[in-house]
Formats: sequence, C-alpha cells, structure tokens
Amino acid sequence: MLDDPYKTLGVARDASPDDISRAYRKLAKQHHPDLNPGNAKAEERFKVVAAAYELLSDPEKRSRFDRGEIDAGGHEQAPQPSYRDYAEGEPGRRYGRAGPQPEGWSNEDFGDIFGSMFSERGRPAGDASIRGKDERYALTTDFIDAVAGATRRLTLPDGRTLDVKISPGSTDGQVLRLRGQGSGGWNGGAAGDALIEIHVAPHRVFRRDGQDIRLELPVTLTEAVLGGPVEVPTPGGPVHMRVPAQSDSGTELRLRGRGVPAHGGLAAGNLYAKLRVVLGMPDAALEDFLRTWTPEHPANPRAAMEVSE
Repeated sequence: MLDDPYKTLGVARDASPDDISRAYRKLAKQHHPDLNPGNAKAEERFKVVAAAYELLSDPEKRSRFDRGEIDAGGHEQAPQPSYRDYAEGEPGRRYGRAGPQPEGWSNEDFGDIFGSMFSERGRPAGDASIRGKDERYALTTDFIDAVAGATRRLTLPDGRTLDVKISPGSTDGQVLRLRGQGSGGWNGGAAGDALIEIHVAPHRVFRRDGQDIRLELPVTLTEAVLGGPVEVPTPGGPVHMRVPAQSDSGTELRLRGRGVPAHGGLAAGNLYAKLRVVLGMPDAALEDFLRTWTPEHPANPRAAMEVSE
C-alpha cells in the first residue's frame, strides 16, 4: 500500500501545483535510478515518489483523493453506505438520506432515481463512447541529452515502460505528448495521451542561457600571459580554441555554433567560455622572479574600487 502522497513529497495538503512540482524535482534528482546505479532501494523510492507526483499533479485525481474516493494508488475506495442504509432504518420512519420520503413513493422508486444518477456520473449509457483520460508523468534527463537529443525509457508506476524521444534543445519543464499512451477509452473510445514533463538535471560544467551555453574555463598563468591553444569541452565533444596573449580572468571567448543545436526554426547557439586564471601548485622560481620583477607599466587592478571621502 502506498503512503499518503502528500507525506511522500513532503508537502502540505493545500500545496500549490508549483510547490508539488518543486518537491518532486528535488526528490526525483535524489533518487533517480540513473544517478544511483545498482541501488535497488533508491529505484523503489523513485517509483513511490513518481506515483505520488502522478496523482497530485492531476487536478481531478487529487480532488478525488482528497474526498476519499480513491486511495494513494489511484484505486477506487470501498463505497460509502447507500441511501438504503438510511431509508431502511427504524420501522415506520419514511425518511431517506436526503429527507422525508414523499407520500406514495417506495424505496424502489428511489432506487431507480439514484441508479440513474450514478449511471450518468460513471459509465456512459447506451452505445456512447468516451475517450480515455490523459495521464501525467515526469522524466528527469541529463543536461547533454536535453541539448543534443536522446531516447530514454520511462518506467510508469504500474510497471509499464515508455520509450520517450527527447528532441534536441528540450528545456526544463517542457511537456511531451505521447498519443494513445494514457488511460484506455470506454466502449470503443480512443485511449488518452501520456503527458511527459521533462526535468533537466544540472550539469557540473555547462550552464544553459537560451540557445547559448556558458562555462568557466580554468587556464594557467602561462596560457593567460603568453596565449596559445587550449582544449574546451562542449556538448558535442572537446574542441581547441586559442587564448589571446595577455588575457585576464573574466575574459570571455566565443565558439560559434557550439551551443544548443538548431531546432524548431531556431539557429544554433554559441558557447561562451569565461577564463579563470589558476596559479596551481606553489612555484619557488616564480616567487623569486616576482620579488625582483619591476613591470614596465605598473597597474592598480583595484583603482576602480577606490571610494573618495
């Protein structure tokens, strides 16, 4: 039996959809099987978290759960006592659940009315068909997969799997629609769709800025002063770039077309590398040189920070 979905996600019962989505993203990144290879406990926890989000992210299912009509797994709860349990109480009393019973009406009359009402609320009458409901799921993917595109397998709470094609340039929060992969229809009606919300895991090197990608590139003191070729990581693999001589920390260099690939009418973005000078291990020879070195053009790098009294 699944736990209360609110407790599973760690949110209050009056939590907003955004609160629920944020809580799910945090837990999904923590327990996702791709980030915990071989950890069966994490995989099982991820399934529980995904099931809780699947229920609470659907307004209709959430409302039905709050009213006690379905349990945490989305299954129908045992029916409440019917009007007959009230109408067939003390002998001689002609009151049903909704109040006094009109003269000349029998319990069978009420049964016909209530039966008709419940039929209309539930399954369609006659030969009418109803399209199945759309089902919402979430899929956490790597930064590179979202940029370059990939196909990833999503395991649903009921054990089914779906192969989800992630298009190049997909963004965090984007929703993909898989036709006919939702709930089955009724009486020949078409199946609903599966709506997959993409969550992009952060990358330790790259940061996305629209179609562009940015990173901080460490360089040695020699590379910064003398310039020269350096290797730069990109989503498509490492490339070589020349660092200009006399480059300071903070200098930003551009690699054209090495950002997010072109897609959906958008041109390919660029990659921007911001240099960060790294001194590395202590070097006695460098220290001796600097003690005796007098620059030809002395500079005060903090001049712009001076504050007049």
